[in-house]
Amino acid sequence: MNLTERLHLYFQLARLHRPIGILLLFWPTLWGLWIASAGHPNWLIVGIFTLGTVLMRSAGCVINDYADRDIDKHVKRTKDRPITSGKVSTREALLLAAGLSIIAFLLILPLNRLTLLLSIPAIFLAASYPFTKRFFAIPQAYLGIAFGFGIPMAFAATLGDVPAVAWVLLLANVFWAIAYDTEYAMVDRDDDIHLGIHSSALFFGKYDVIAVMACYGITLTLLAVAGLMAGLGLAFFAGLIVAEGITFYHYGLIKERSREKCFAAFLHNNWFGAAVFVGIALDYVMR
Repeated sequence: MNLTERLHLYFQLARLHRPIGILLLFWPTLWGLWIASAGHPNWLIVGIFTLGTVLMRSAGCVINDYADRDIDKHVKRTKDRPITSGKVSTREALLLAAGLSIIAFLLILPLNRLTLLLSIPAIFLAASYPFTKRFFAIPQAYLGIAFGFGIPMAFAATLGDVPAVAWVLLLANVFWAIAYDTEYAMVDRDDDIHLGIHSSALFFGKYDVIAVMACYGITLTLLAVAGLMAGLGLAFFAGLIVAEGITFYHYGLIKERSREKCFAAFLHNNWFGAAVFVGIALDYVMR
């Protein structure tokens, strides 16, 4: 196998050909950066967090495939992934994940001490999440913390402090992650039952659709609270109304529990995150 083919396998392993995970990690980080800076972010910090988001999500995907290497071979959708298929060794995967994490850590060295300290739990969360589906009833909640930890780090990098509004935003992200990853889990429900893996879709059972919509509702409520705490105005709340409309569109997709439509709803969450961010950014621009 030549170098180009090997790099292509690493590209697939890091899931760079499927950017939805990067976007779901990126939008909450942008929420935090814009609110922390009152709409005037330091572009060096934005650049560091943008590249760090890509690197840490990629490292998380590699660790996920390493953790699930004996599970993925039993699932049609995942049996051809690089580790499971034997095209990439477990040693290569661990070295790749470590390399990506080290580069991400080096990126934040120019930032303040608090940001560096917060990077330690951030790396732990990203590395440990793939294993939580074995013993947590709702691993999606853990995912929400891992995917949202860029929020307190963004405040720390910008302000040197993590105020209460940052933790409200993080909590909002937890419920958002439960909502969108339950939609994703509804796609794999039968496989998860067969393999004995925990997921929110199994935990909520026949109330899965109601639970998804309730989590969206809690997310929007917490975002509204965060907006009030940050002194945001009409443009922000208009963004929340757009995001609310998106959740009702998702309801139309998932109500019949079709695999294809549930997956489409999951992918569409990019627009939810974008709507919230546009509302935040416009609110500061209009001042």
